Amino acid sequence: MRLGIQLGYSGEGFATAVEEVAEFEAAGADLVVVPEAYSFDAVSQLGYLAARTRTMELASGVMQLYTRTPTLTAMTAAGLDYVSGGRFSLGLGASGPRVIEGFHGVTYDAPLARTREVVQICRTVWRREPLVHAGRRYRIPLPPARPLKLINRPVRDRIPILLAAMGPRNVALAAEIGDGWQALFLDPAAAPEVFGPALAAGLARRDPALGPLDILAPMPFALAEPTEELLARHRAQLALYIGGMGTFANDLVRRYGYPGEAATIRELFLSGRRVEAAQAVPKELVQATALVGGLDEVRGRVAALAAVGVTTLLVSPLAATRADRVDDVAELKRVLV
Repeated sequence: MRLGIQLGYSGEGFATAVEEVAEFEAAGADLVVVPEAYSFDAVSQLGYLAARTRTMELASGVMQLYTRTPTLTAMTAAGLDYVSGGRFSLGLGASGPRVIEGFHGVTYDAPLARTREVVQICRTVWRREPLVHAGRRYRIPLPPARPLKLINRPVRDRIPILLAAMGPRNVALAAEIGDGWQALFLDPAAAPEVFGPALAAGLARRDPALGPLDILAPMPFALAEPTEELLARHRAQLALYIGGMGTFANDLVRRYGYPGEAATIRELFLSGRRVEAAQAVPKELVQATALVGGLDEVRGRVAALAAVGVTTLLVSPLAATRADRVDDVAELKRVLV
């Protein structure tokens, strides 16, 4: 199982955070993932990280497919792969109407169809083939223009694409066409029932040439007692996604078996009662979607995640000091090895 580091959204103290990422790399971390949402863009930070790291892979987590043209997405991924010496993976997702329409002013429609076509276009660009695409959502070139191909020769003609997905049809699509699936709030006990049928359906249609599906699970992490104080930020993030980020996380939590709680969290959050919304997140859900506990407990949780197919852990270290966070990551790496 690979070990990745998930950076946060805030952007505060970025230079210090990058220094810490370099220490995580020395401690054995294999990957660092930079989010985007409606924070700073991921690309500028990934370019900086490419210069400050040597061996760890870099990934977006995730770039939204509506906010760039498909060709620009492909060009950007090829550029990041170039400056990192072939270490970039394109984390891509549809996001949701709250971000796409509310922040970018772009109509949110046909996420499945658009995802499939964007993936096709990216792979055509990286192969340096003349770009001709006649899909339902994207048509390239527009008449009377003639097709072009990428001027530069990419470091790799197949950059890994990691698709973020939560709903059944999106998860099935990720399993069918993605190099990886970026999950969110993964509860290993509930995963077989909630995600198993969709993964099986997608894998049944998967081209064997794509190889095995990489399953990435982001989790807050600490080798410590899972106290309310330590998990407070994770609880608040759950409330934000369940209550304020559209329907996808709310639907997931309902499928996990918390329909009443999901409705309550949403009502509280949208009425501005965010502290109460966080308090309404079930303790069982907070702990099930985190990797926090003593070494033996964490070792057992890792085994449970591996049993449901997780191949990459994306951890957000929670320890209070930088030295403790690095030590925790080094210890977790030894568990994974």
